[in-house]
Amino acid sequence: MTRRTALSSEPVRRQCRSSPHGSGRWGGCGLVVMLTLLLVACATEPAPVPPLPPPAPAAAPAEPTRLVVAVDELGPGFNPHLLAHLSPTTTALATLVLPSVFRPDADGIPRLDRTVVTSAEVVSTDPFTVSYEIDLRASWSTNTPIAAEDFVYLWQRMRSEPGVTDAAGYRLITDVRSRAGGKAVDVVFAKPYPAWQHLFTNLLPASILKDAPGSWVGALTGGLPASGGPFRIVSVDRARGEVVLTRNDLYWATPAVLDQLVLRRLDDTALTTGLAAGDVDVAWTAAESQLRQSLAGVLPPLSVQAAPQPTVIQLAMRVDAGPLADARVRRAVAALIDREAVRAAVAPEALPADAFGLAPSEPGYTSTAPPRLGPEQVGELLLAAGWTSAEPGRWTVEGRPVRLVIGAAAERADDVLIAELVAGQLDAAGIDVVVVAPPAAALFGQPLVPPTPPTATTPIPTSGQPTPSPPADTSAAAVRVDLTVLSRTVGGDPGTELASDYGCPDEAQAAQATGGVPAPSAATAGSCVPSLQVLLDTLLTGVVSEAVRDNVEGELWRQQPALPLFQPVTVVASTPAAAAATGVGTGPLLTGPLTGAQGWVEPAG
Repeated sequence: MTRRTALSSEPVRRQCRSSPHGSGRWGGCGLVVMLTLLLVACATEPAPVPPLPPPAPAAAPAEPTRLVVAVDELGPGFNPHLLAHLSPTTTALATLVLPSVFRPDADGIPRLDRTVVTSAEVVSTDPFTVSYEIDLRASWSTNTPIAAEDFVYLWQRMRSEPGVTDAAGYRLITDVRSRAGGKAVDVVFAKPYPAWQHLFTNLLPASILKDAPGSWVGALTGGLPASGGPFRIVSVDRARGEVVLTRNDLYWATPAVLDQLVLRRLDDTALTTGLAAGDVDVAWTAAESQLRQSLAGVLPPLSVQAAPQPTVIQLAMRVDAGPLADARVRRAVAALIDREAVRAAVAPEALPADAFGLAPSEPGYTSTAPPRLGPEQVGELLLAAGWTSAEPGRWTVEGRPVRLVIGAAAERADDVLIAELVAGQLDAAGIDVVVVAPPAAALFGQPLVPPTPPTATTPIPTSGQPTPSPPADTSAAAVRVDLTVLSRTVGGDPGTELASDYGCPDEAQAAQATGGVPAPSAATAGSCVPSLQVLLDTLLTGVVSEAVRDNVEGELWRQQPALPLFQPVTVVASTPAAAAATGVGTGPLLTGPLTGAQGWVEPAG
């Protein structure tokens, strides 16, 4: 508060006004008044300056919005075009990170993705040519444009690399031409290809991979090095079992809403506990009955849906060499395998597969399997093929015991279990069997594999006794696999899938390719059947009638290059909050439940 003294100028002013010397001039009185005023002013204390308010505390950084998805496994790698890397996790990452020319809609019909390519059309029928115009804004997260070189890279790898999926359409391509500075592509085919919309899905960054050692497999085992989609991978931690994706800030189209999407490997107990506690929002896992019961007990109730996978598990049979080179032997061996017992032991929730073309979950699927052969018919086929039943009930050829090698990928426990179950059934029928479990990349990509034994013996319920495989000598020479447990892709174009799995490379067609592109690789696991080639070519390049499809199915069962087992089914479970925030469902068969995750929001609470 301001404090004033007793001094005042007013009495002085009155005195000066009454003084005879103060009228009309400044005089002494004026000086007195001035001094008095100065004294009064000096006697007044200034008001104190209020202190400055303390600085406001810095706002804490906002927690990133995130959603956690539980999965069974991360898988051995993330190349969506490799049989060795097929898994639900690979499917999810490819859908969210990699650019595709066409994407399936809810009904599985390919639709042009105009964020990647503004137009794609057939511009010539002789030669058959498709022209693509790439969005000028489309680029990888490295700031490298998505361009013609990415089309060329995928084409070359799909033609020449072993163990790839759905390669038959790429084998028809003779040239990929760049124009408009790499932002337009003309693709030339040796023959008309009606299913051309299924090509150039999940493009890969050629600028990073084309010169990287082991790029096709090795560079993609630890993640995807660049993104051309709404999310990008920032870490893959195999020890913790976690993949973290963040919003791709260089994505040129509508950005993802979430800051982070986390895929986390959890066992059944941790998964159920996490959903109940809200630490896990969505689970995408194998549909085991025990897990289903656990999920049913979570409160508040979860949303649980069955999601068939875009694969059919089968036993591929080597037809080019070894004990199974004779079709009669292949049919007999197939009849000795109790497929239903295998499915019940490994995946009771899976769908039985009784056809080569369509999968059980696809519209139009019907069983094409012939009646199973009886023991007498099996014996007649084996005897006709030169086998002999020796004492005590073991099969021999030219006096030596028959021995089959069954291979399963070491990283896939269910595949190893299938191999052990089949080994037990064939052993009970008098056929010696060895099970090997090499790495997936070797099993599906090499003609000979190391004789690595499975890590554990699996009980064999069909014979009632555990039948361990004879231990393989890991220092021994590599072996040829006669029966391979593998996943064949389904859900795309059936003609392309069948021609890819069982067709033989066309050497004349390979000679037409330009740019020194290597010849197409052979079918996986030696399943190329020359007698089927005309029918498979018709499926691939022509308008197919029901009669042609029936002929193909019948011939496949007669030649028996493989034995279909089942279509795996997974479970998609979500908390009520996550279901409301995401609308998560089973998704299209080819791309799965995480399709559209770029539009998901963080669950409330």
